[in-house]
Amino acid sequence: MDFSWSRGQAKVIVTSLAIIATVALVAGLKSASDFAAPVALGLVVGVVLAPVVNRLSRFGVPRSLSASLALVIAVALLILLVSALGPVLSGLAEQMPKIQREVREWLDEAVRVVRGVDSIGREIEETLSEGGEEAVKQAMPSLVDALWMAPNFAAQSLVFLGTLFFFVLTGEDIYNALPHRAGSLKLADKAVSHYFITVTAINACLGLAVFGAMALLGLPNAMLWGGAAFLLNFVLYLGPIVMLISLLIAGVMNFSGASILLPMLAYLGLNMTEAQFVTPSLVGQQLRLNPLVVFLSILFGLWLWGPIGGVVSLPVLVWAMTLMGKMSATSDKAKVFNSA
Repeated sequence: MDFSWSRGQAKVIVTSLAIIATVALVAGLKSASDFAAPVALGLVVGVVLAPVVNRLSRFGVPRSLSASLALVIAVALLILLVSALGPVLSGLAEQMPKIQREVREWLDEAVRVVRGVDSIGREIEETLSEGGEEAVKQAMPSLVDALWMAPNFAAQSLVFLGTLFFFVLTGEDIYNALPHRAGSLKLADKAVSHYFITVTAINACLGLAVFGAMALLGLPNAMLWGGAAFLLNFVLYLGPIVMLISLLIAGVMNFSGASILLPMLAYLGLNMTEAQFVTPSLVGQQLRLNPLVVFLSILFGLWLWGPIGGVVSLPVLVWAMTLMGKMSATSDKAKVFNSA
């Protein structure tokens, strides 16, 4: 039997196998998200710290000490994150009944205006009154759910910390084992490190500015809003949209008249200033990507691994594009950091 193929047939077969392998890889990463997501996060943080560790090594600092320091910093940040999320979740639980009442009033008023039938409004109100509390209970995790999630979170934290430690410890050895690509890998590491460290500093300043603006406006929990602005700004496009909607709801719940728009407008002004002027000037011209590519990569990361995927998707994209030598300046209208 003759198994010889023409060049065109061989190309089709290779392309088909590549597509099948890609789909299988994505499916595997999706099903193994509890393991793959913290590993990816550990590698990204390790790549961010790699240039700093390499510089310390040139000054005679042992790599084991640098890896231990990175581990201590990561543990401190995890503790800080857990401590910060506690008040946020408890505050959300306290606000859920109030949000439910507001939604009930809006629906009741909308039905009266559009239909002019009070009975429909009363039916909606009764439905929300009967099932609203149950919906809130289902939306918020119970104590059993929290206890069930705790071991999973602890396991993922250990996977993240172990990946980070050993990558920082042996990263130079890994690069030395790939002499053809060592220079490109280190260049990609520098690009990701420059991006992540700079954007983290910018987001921290944005969080402080949002905290100050909300405190001046008299919005409750101003510090929590500042923390939310800091975290959500890592997820480009989608994060600012979530903040705008949340601040609009907060304005409706805490203010009246035209003042309900002040929190949202204050954040919008700060975010536009950061996205249009601060970030592009500090991050640099070389880190510009097509906004569609950025948006799709973030959506893919969120679908694949949830919040962790949304955070690591753009650093991974920057790393891959730099490694392939395809990071190029685009027009001012295609800046990666433009917010929605």
